[in-house]
Amino acid sequence: METNIATPASLAGRVAVITGAARGQGRSHAIALAERGADVVLVDAVQPIDNVEYAMAQSSDLSDAAALVEATGRRARIIEADVRDESFNEKLGAAVAELGRLDIVVANAGVCGPSRPFWEISRDEWNTVLDVNLTGVWQTIKFSIPHLIAAGNGGSIIATSSIAGLTGVPNLAHYTASKHGLVGLIRVVANEVAEYGIRANTVHPTSVPTPMIDNPQMTRMFRPDLEDPSLEDGIDVLKRVNLLPVPWVESSDISAAVCWLASDDSRYVTGAAIPVDAGMLAKYSG
Repeated sequence: METNIATPASLAGRVAVITGAARGQGRSHAIALAERGADVVLVDAVQPIDNVEYAMAQSSDLSDAAALVEATGRRARIIEADVRDESFNEKLGAAVAELGRLDIVVANAGVCGPSRPFWEISRDEWNTVLDVNLTGVWQTIKFSIPHLIAAGNGGSIIATSSIAGLTGVPNLAHYTASKHGLVGLIRVVANEVAEYGIRANTVHPTSVPTPMIDNPQMTRMFRPDLEDPSLEDGIDVLKRVNLLPVPWVESSDISAAVCWLASDDSRYVTGAAIPVDAGMLAKYSG
């Protein structure tokens, strides 16, 4: 019997939690998982974060994302919580109890601190990025694991790292260190939860046009020769770092990888670091 490998695997009957779900990649992942049949718990801090120069998502963004999930016919639940806050645990437990189970964890919440040489990064700036991007992911998984084990159906943990988690990105030492840390964390998680049939992997995007890079802090890094550059002004610069002739990939491209890792199509993939990077990591720069 022939199998149509182009048909995405169904996630019907499963429940996913996604952090950083109000906009950008997280919102895209929520919609994509729902389109494949999953109910979704959408988590976001929806408040300013110290030492982050660009605007954070608002409550209305999170509500809009939940409405888009519900438009697919799936259930959506909202949690307004910072992944660094231990109160997230109780809120997650209540949402899982309401939806009945937990199968998929997408630890996507992350921030990028100011761009500057590592010796000019302040201790507070360093701590903020590491606390959100690494400790926040650890805590998200820590709080989720009992629910995954209790469901007894295996499960999939997917952490959003970055191509900066596999190579060194100048002037972003805090971000790069946090994303490298995720690789080690998830490899340990994969070893410790395998006996329960739970898998854990990281996804590593190249540039994605979300608020994290489409803001003055980052566009000035791409085009320091311009006073007020737009993201479009950086297209040629961003194209040069990728092997394929594109400046960035879309959130939907990352969502495709997330959905694959969430599904049974990747049932024997665990402890892996999956680049979705237009060949950035492989590009010869000699």
